[in-house]
Amino acid sequence: MEVSKFAYNFTTLSKAYPALKPYVFTNKFNIESIDFSNAAAVKALNKAILISDYQINYWEFPDENLCPPIPGRAAYIKLVADLLNNSISKKNKTILDIGTGATCIYPILGNALYQWKFIATDVDQKSLNNAQIIIDKNKLNKQIELRLQSSSFNIFKNIILENDKFSATICNPPFYSSQEDADKENRRKHKGLSLDNEVATRNFSGTSNELWIQGGEISFIKKYVKESFLFKNQCFWFTILVSKKENIRTAKVALKKLNATDIKTIPMDHGNKKSRIIAWTFLSAEEQKQW
Repeated sequence: MEVSKFAYNFTTLSKAYPALKPYVFTNKFNIESIDFSNAAAVKALNKAILISDYQINYWEFPDENLCPPIPGRAAYIKLVADLLNNSISKKNKTILDIGTGATCIYPILGNALYQWKFIATDVDQKSLNNAQIIIDKNKLNKQIELRLQSSSFNIFKNIILENDKFSATICNPPFYSSQEDADKENRRKHKGLSLDNEVATRNFSGTSNELWIQGGEISFIKKYVKESFLFKNQCFWFTILVSKKENIRTAKVALKKLNATDIKTIPMDHGNKKSRIIAWTFLSAEEQKQW
């Protein structure tokens, strides 16, 4: 189990997932740790957290895919839960996950924590195939449905169907504008890696769909905002994780032009990484009461 934002109880985690134990060592501060530049060690740690803290016993995916840090993903889910609890009284909630990837991490965490149902999407069929195995192995078929986004130019189009209604959308978009940018950042992290800042410089792997998009994060956010307006009556809250602080203002300007009725910026800090969630709705006060 996790002890704090930055410390892990490796004894408990290794007991839950024995494959983690060979990666654990005592560092120069006499604290148990792992080599956070080692992708296999990071993957083992996150598997252990899922088993120990969330009772998710099967979580396998190709090494080439992004290994999401579980504490950060759970933090997003918990912040969305706070948002929903303050606005939607209905107990049963359905969430739309954009870009679920091979790990299906947000749906399995959201269901474990709050019993939410999910529609989870991705543009890559191979990733969805692996996500389906995770769903099947954890017996979550009634809680999580996968949908392929057949067009890389669309986000909500072809995904949100006529009769769909969602309490919220969640999305962790690609951060980089090219493979070169992603590689440059990875080299910077490895150069700065030391036992003093090991948690801040993890190696999580990742494919092109997961890490970069033409135009970078802001390009994706603009498209996400624009398409959300087309489905304004079918979702209470649209949310997206924003890595770069300067992109918040651009998103807010676009949302005000589209007459969003409420826009929230929710800070999300984890370790040395600071990000934020932007959430918005187009529903009027009267329409919100009907949810």
